[in-house]
Amino acid sequence: MTFLTHGRIIGGLSTTPNLDAALADYRDALGLEAIEQGTLPPDLAASWGCPAAAGARFATLAPASGAPCRLRLVEQPLRADFTPTRSYGWAAYEITVQDVFGWPERLKDSGFDIVGVPKEIPGLPYFVAMQMLGRGREMVYLNEVRQDTPTSDLPRAGSPVDHLFIVILAAPDRAAAMRWYEDRLGLEEGGTYTIPYSMINKAFGLDAATLTTISMAQKGRMPIVEIDDYPEQADQRRRDEGMLPPGNALVTLAVDTLDGLGLDFITPPRVRDDAFYEGRRAATVVGPAGELLELVEIAR
Repeated sequence: MTFLTHGRIIGGLSTTPNLDAALADYRDALGLEAIEQGTLPPDLAASWGCPAAAGARFATLAPASGAPCRLRLVEQPLRADFTPTRSYGWAAYEITVQDVFGWPERLKDSGFDIVGVPKEIPGLPYFVAMQMLGRGREMVYLNEVRQDTPTSDLPRAGSPVDHLFIVILAAPDRAAAMRWYEDRLGLEEGGTYTIPYSMINKAFGLDAATLTTISMAQKGRMPIVEIDDYPEQADQRRRDEGMLPPGNALVTLAVDTLDGLGLDFITPPRVRDDAFYEGRRAATVVGPAGELLELVEIAR
């Protein structure tokens, strides 16, 4: 079965103030494999609309399962005013894992800050998740899949920590963001739910019973982007001039073609040859919630 199909998550990029320490967390504590390290080429940073990030140290990590999905870490100073889960854009990356209840103990001496311990949710037998923050205040969910949902197929982990399979988008207008992903990328709405979302309620100091509406953008039965309707107290994520957004900074998706999408790419598509792109064309667009979305062409 081909892993890379239209809409598949190829990777997520997070910023971190200390790359060496972050590598110790992701590589040594989580067990991901560092497959590439270096400094960001100027043309790649420019393609993200972040020219000041040129020359920043980065590392690319892959799961031991062999799934062709990558996490990238880019070294960048952490803004003192950045608080996770309070601004629009990429809010979290969700990774499929084995034995989620064992991970808090395994990570106790790492740089990860566990903000939500694993717990089973009544009425949701499909998965058990925990939430944690990295050194760059990036939000990562570790999710042990138990069974598929009625509308989607969820991946079981082939290694203790496997691949990124859902990205979470904080949006000022969930319905408008969903239409954008449908119209521009050919994704489909896989389901909409209204729930008391504890991470959002805690971040904004809301009553625990406050409800949030979320929708899943997917391709067929493959979930891709969870779009969350954020409260009106949220705002645009602040970042330094020419730099990447702090935290969960950029998501990369596979698309059949970059042609005919009607998107205003930051720079024109071009072939990239490093380990992340493997000779494919790539280009980046700013999405409906201000998120950086990189698209990589897989059909050629």
